Amino acid sequence: MAPYQKDFIHFALSQNVLRFGSFTLKSGRQSLYFFNAGLFSTGQALAKLGRFYAQAIVDAGDKLDFTVVFGPAYKGIPLGAAVAHTLYEGHGRDVEYTYNRKEKKDHGEGGLLVGADVKGKRVLIVDDVITAGTAIREARDMLTAAGAVPAGVVIALDRMEKGGGSELSAVQQVEKEVFVSVVCLTHIASYLTAGQDPALLQAITEYRDKYGVQA
Repeated sequence: MAPYQKDFIHFALSQNVLRFGSFTLKSGRQSLYFFNAGLFSTGQALAKLGRFYAQAIVDAGDKLDFTVVFGPAYKGIPLGAAVAHTLYEGHGRDVEYTYNRKEKKDHGEGGLLVGADVKGKRVLIVDDVITAGTAIREARDMLTAAGAVPAGVVIALDRMEKGGGSELSAVQQVEKEVFVSVVCLTHIASYLTAGQDPALLQAITEYRDKYGVQA
């Protein structure tokens, strides 16, 4: 685990974004932990979040070939803007940025996408967490319809869990492009090991054995 990944988990815990307990997921599954990126709700938190995403992108190197960042509505919009800003401010890489409306606009400039023209360009999708993969498929279809080439997906957390009725995770089920995550469940387990919380680590290990997929 890279130092920035350890820092990200600590940061997510300090912001109450990553919580342990008993939570019902959208799928109906009972989970021992929950990740709510919407609680990164200050300027400082968003700036730090952008740095974590940007570092994951930089570490991915040539795996991610893109010139536009796309933040799907709604949570992806500030994420995408923060990532584009940090890639320039922190790494000297100036990329374009776009996001979508939930409803197509029929006046003014019209259309679903706002920002950079994506036609013929390689576009990186930025989101928080993948559960069923539906939002990523919709984003991919939207970009393809606009003439873009979806070039990869970056998320904050890969839960590494089997999807409903499948032995594959949501990431594996939709994986046509490159997927990069700031952290995954394995990193969380490693963090808990270092933190010496044996009961919680045992519970997470049992949860991963039951629902998890191979990395």
